[in-house]
Amino acid sequence: MNDLKIRYVIGFILAVCMIGLAFSPAIKHFVAIPTSMTVFEGSEELLMHNLEGIESKETSSAIAFKNQGHRTYLSGEEAGNSEVVMTVGKWPVKAIDVSVLPKIEVVPGGQSIGVKLNTEGVLVVGHHLIEKKGQQLSPGEDAGIKVGDMITKLDGVPIHSMNEVAELVQQAGKEEKDLKLEVRRNQKTFETTLTPEKATGDHLYRMGLYIRDSAAGVGTLTFYEPKSGKYGALGHVIADTDTHKAITVHDGEVMRSSVTSIEKGLNGEPGEKLARISQERDILGNIEKNSSFGIFGKLNKRDLKNDIADKPLPISSASEVKKGPAQMLTVVDGEKVEKFDIEIVNSITQATPATKGMVIKVTDKRLLEETGGIVQGMSGSPIIQNGKIIGAVTHVFVNDPTSGYACHIGWMLEEAGLHTGLVQAKAS
Repeated sequence: MNDLKIRYVIGFILAVCMIGLAFSPAIKHFVAIPTSMTVFEGSEELLMHNLEGIESKETSSAIAFKNQGHRTYLSGEEAGNSEVVMTVGKWPVKAIDVSVLPKIEVVPGGQSIGVKLNTEGVLVVGHHLIEKKGQQLSPGEDAGIKVGDMITKLDGVPIHSMNEVAELVQQAGKEEKDLKLEVRRNQKTFETTLTPEKATGDHLYRMGLYIRDSAAGVGTLTFYEPKSGKYGALGHVIADTDTHKAITVHDGEVMRSSVTSIEKGLNGEPGEKLARISQERDILGNIEKNSSFGIFGKLNKRDLKNDIADKPLPISSASEVKKGPAQMLTVVDGEKVEKFDIEIVNSITQATPATKGMVIKVTDKRLLEETGGIVQGMSGSPIIQNGKIIGAVTHVFVNDPTSGYACHIGWMLEEAGLHTGLVQAKAS
């Protein structure tokens, strides 16, 4: 009996010790060390707080270590891949894969832009009932076509405009034949047939569908790379106002625009920038992609200026972003780009792409007075901290227009085809 009690006591003491170790600062620091890291040439990342008994060594000349106070920093010496092995004595306890990326610099934007997208096919935004012989019918609905579907081909012919659809529908109606439709729904494609109908008293054949072939709006340019002309803007996807689904782009244009007025944001009611396209319809570039991080393409003009930061700036990795002061570039009047103070409230590294990597708060008194904080049309405004571009505004908090979300710039650069691996860091 006494032996059993002794074993219980020893077990209890060991359990308490293990729990204590788990909550010790040293163990916490060790567990927080990522299993993969990304750094730029010439930049430094905190590897660990100096932990007694733990040593680290690199496997290539791509990286180097520097001890400063009670911390160990890892610096990128040259582009390439390496591995850091952490040991206790002769025993390896953790391995870290390190990617050193070539230094990249882009020019921050902040300019107000007009956006015109042409869809890849025509987007179905509603069903239209046709009255025929006292009955109400929609050939499109009967064919199984739903709101949000994209019609990409009619009788094998690729279509991009409503005019092309109208011509083929009239031709099929006059010949009294069915139309073969190729339809895209949620990234999957299927085929169906539809019989155009003519309403009583109408002289045109119809599909019984409301369709749209383009969309337009305003936003903010985030960055461009001066050598290639590649750019990113908006920071979030452009979705159709009726279906709320992302628009698949065939082509499009970005144009210079001017902010005419601002509807101030209030709690529960986001504000909005009101802007107009320049009278000269100054086309700045094309649109090649519409993704969850905004629109991307190439600029015609590679010397676009904001008169604040017109030279390329380095890019910050997600792990370099710090809580505290930062600046946002955006337009609140005309075409003048201005710098406004904000605060980075929180920032997280992300293993998968997501637009909500940072929480930001507007602290600039003038911006708060004029706009109430973050308003629609401000999405894509670049954020700068410590001389580096760290991200872009993406969303406003509906119940607090002074605050919102921002994405890490790395995800936008990947979408633009400029770099990969700028954001990820996995803890183990």
